[in-house]
Amino acid sequence: MVGVFRRSLSFSNKHPNRPSKPPISHHIRSISLPCRSHPLISQIKDEIGELKTWSSKSENRTSAWLCEGLSRLKDVHDSLDDVLQLPQTQESLRNQHEWVEKLLEDFLRFVDVYGIFQTSVLALKEEQFAAQMAIRKKDDAKIALYLKARKQMAKESIKLVSAIRFIGQYPVPKSMLSSIADAELAGVVSDAVEVTIQVTVALFNGISTAFASRKSSWMGLRLSKKAKKVKIEEGIEEFQHVCVENLWGLRKKGDEEVRTILKKMQSLEGYICGIESVSEKVFRSLISTRVSLLNTLTQ
Repeated sequence: MVGVFRRSLSFSNKHPNRPSKPPISHHIRSISLPCRSHPLISQIKDEIGELKTWSSKSENRTSAWLCEGLSRLKDVHDSLDDVLQLPQTQESLRNQHEWVEKLLEDFLRFVDVYGIFQTSVLALKEEQFAAQMAIRKKDDAKIALYLKARKQMAKESIKLVSAIRFIGQYPVPKSMLSSIADAELAGVVSDAVEVTIQVTVALFNGISTAFASRKSSWMGLRLSKKAKKVKIEEGIEEFQHVCVENLWGLRKKGDEEVRTILKKMQSLEGYICGIESVSEKVFRSLISTRVSLLNTLTQ
């Protein structure tokens, strides 16, 4: 007769109201058996893997590529939020108070930088609208204000990269490695933080590279240890279609050339709005994830 193997994993599928089995009188072997992950853990692992694959395909840094990464990042954090709400997860993390506190600090920093980014994008959109009016009127003075706003956006993006460069610089507690389920949980949380850094750096560096001067762009790229061997050409492709040279000297340009520039500006506005929309969803998911993480200590 085959003995019944009892498991003490954090992610079990046992029904809470199901009566416990009577004790087994014969010996239960303590050999190691492969165990199946909780479905949510398997799901987030797949999503993180897909996001890492996305990150490796960075040769053509278009706005669509960036929006895809942000959308996948939102999915990761939605799944992480679900994992954090599991009773098994909350029980496990309550015993890791110091580690959770560090995670809360990291997620607060993520929330802060995405909040600042949303504010910056809103200001840029206003300048973008005013610049389109200025192009129609060939108003070089108003265009100068728009170019100044773009440069300011680039500087802000560089600062945001700097703000997250120290996130996740601490080890997983050894006590979490003693259990297969806890180690698996710690792994997906750490991986979620890592891919969040990767996508966020791609977002901020992509904007700073496209809008800033060559010198300041390289400064921003050097701040990111997670984005190794990143080249200056890796700005968001569509953002570079409307360069400074296109916008200067509008009064000397013909009507057809001005219409072409205006069309590019309208397209750029659409790309900016697309990135704003999906990054706002990431922002909200980060807030939800942090709240769930906080609940593991307070409930």
